[in-house]
Amino acid sequence: MKIIVVGGGQVGSYLASLLADRGHEVKVVEERRQRAEALKERFPEGTVLLGSGTDPKTLESADIRHTDVVAAVTGLDETNLVIATLAKMEYGVRRVVARVNNPKNTWLFTPVMGVDAALNQADVMAHLVAEEMSMGDMMTLLKLHGGKYSLIERMVGPASPVAGRALREIELPRDCVLVAVIRDSDLLIPRGDTVIEADDKLIAITSVEQLQQLDDMLASEAE
Repeated sequence: MKIIVVGGGQVGSYLASLLADRGHEVKVVEERRQRAEALKERFPEGTVLLGSGTDPKTLESADIRHTDVVAAVTGLDETNLVIATLAKMEYGVRRVVARVNNPKNTWLFTPVMGVDAALNQADVMAHLVAEEMSMGDMMTLLKLHGGKYSLIERMVGPASPVAGRALREIELPRDCVLVAVIRDSDLLIPRGDTVIEADDKLIAITSVEQLQQLDDMLASEAE
């Protein structure tokens, strides 16, 4: 995909590096000359553009008309909103992501303003902490479908009701699918006759509403 990252600070430069490493075609727009020059030494020629992400000429020089994603990650919320609105409303970019620096401004980062996904770092951290505290030994590996589903990892407790039973005998929550079983150093693809053992690590996809139900099923009574 073609991606424009507006803002070459720590967040933007790390994001650009990560995306480039994954094979995406990335452009970085940075308005601070000294920072832009430093970034040019790290990225391939033509990756970094000096200019403001709120300037249509700069965005067009980054080939925004043929870009799949724009990520506005500067340190100023008002700047990120202007970039998002320009990208979506003026250039019709398919996916626009914007960073929220001040949690009080989150309400502004909506599709009406051109934002498809708002990244509020404080909010993300708070949710992660709350989730880890509430779910104990269940680890969330990935959020899916707008956060409605989670890819989770959970060890089977020794007194779990599923330990020693074949998968076909186990009634998982309705919106839960077992993806893999990790046993010692082996990864097993689960089938109907796969017997779940204590201390197995299960990888599953489940709806957020059924996380607790699944956790209770896999935990030992002593936990």
